[in-house]
Amino acid sequence: MYLTIEETAEYLSIEESKVKTFVLQGRIRSVYDGDRYLINKEQFSTHLEQMDNYRKMLQDYLNEPLPEDPDVKDED
Repeated sequence: MYLTIEETAEYLSIEESKVKTFVLQGRIRSVYDGDRYLINKEQFSTHLEQMDNYRKMLQDYLNEPLPEDPDVKDED
């Protein structure tokens, strides 16, 4: 499925100008049909899956309880 720059910006939740810049720099692959750039949506699936995995891993790490320090002494 191909998306326009506007649809891609909405799909990725970033600004249209950034998407266009990435397309012109070659960081996002696209096809120019003479009128507009068309971007294959599937090229983002791996990236989005990796980002979801990273978020889960980070959340698991942040939710891990801190171990008690055996050297802590009550000074009261």
